[in-house]
Amino acid sequence: MDGRRRTNPYELTDESPVYVISVAAQLSGLHPQTLRQYDRLGLVSPDRTAGRGRRYSARDIELLRTVQQLSQDEGINLAGIKRIIELEHQVAALQARVAELSAAVDGAAAALQQREAQVHASYRRDLVPYQDVQQASALVVWRPRRPGEPQG
Repeated sequence: MDGRRRTNPYELTDESPVYVISVAAQLSGLHPQTLRQYDRLGLVSPDRTAGRGRRYSARDIELLRTVQQLSQDEGINLAGIKRIIELEHQVAALQARVAELSAAVDGAAAALQQREAQVHASYRRDLVPYQDVQQASALVVWRPRRPGEPQG
């Protein structure tokens, strides 16, 4: 789910498991036996009812179409497709984590700016900043002592 709380328990989402295997097969253009095989291989794992019947969601149907496209059009074997799906899930999780960390960094930066503004606001206004006056420069040449030379 996308993190929102559903107020209506009958509201359908892309994750709602509503399609029986025959309907899912028809919607995806695959044979029901192919869907069972994909489930056994862990490619597309639908939810189960209390009686162990498979229930596919709209997202599962889309994944079935993707598996079919990768297999038939791209010529990728099922083990490769499984790895691709796993990597896509991993990328999605990492992208979510990056977004989470980015939001945390933005929040920390805003808090830091707020704290900095508070510090600047607390400065005493009766003090005048001191600016160092440029002093004349002098060039000093150092020469090493030669043996026998008096110290000076």
